[in-house]
Amino acid sequence: MTHQASLDKTAKIITTIVTVLFAVIIISQYFFIYAAGRTAPIATVFICLLVYFAAYALKPLNYTITGGELIIHRLILDVRIKRTDIKSAEILDKEKLNSSIKLIGNGGLFGYYGKFKNNDLGIMTWYATRKDKIVFIETVENKKIILTPDDPKGLVSELNQ
Repeated sequence: MTHQASLDKTAKIITTIVTVLFAVIIISQYFFIYAAGRTAPIATVFICLLVYFAAYALKPLNYTITGGELIIHRLILDVRIKRTDIKSAEILDKEKLNSSIKLIGNGGLFGYYGKFKNNDLGIMTWYATRKDKIVFIETVENKKIILTPDDPKGLVSELNQ
């Protein structure tokens, strides 16, 4: 079954602000530099576009549970976790993630994903689109994974079958 993963209000606001900011940067490169007869620093435009499209391509779209695996769908590079590798899956109270800090990854543009560290939970890999409705998965190799489906009870129930 497929479980949807919609953005929370904060991710929507961050995505909107970054989109507008990047558009202003790219447009200003053209109008204030290139149109004035100077050479445009293409690196700025390239970096903005690269960051934006990478964030979009790697955002979690939804989660699918099949007979043998959990699939985290993204535009590119789906993540596949064998169900036999999952030791536990539980709903986590959002307050447990309050002390989390991003080590490397994305903190709001189209979601929250990458490596995060938490005082209580340790290092985790997030494939999240929101900071509530949290499913905490631990693998047999003690890897910790955060997912945020719209229906966390349904996903946990299906994983624990």
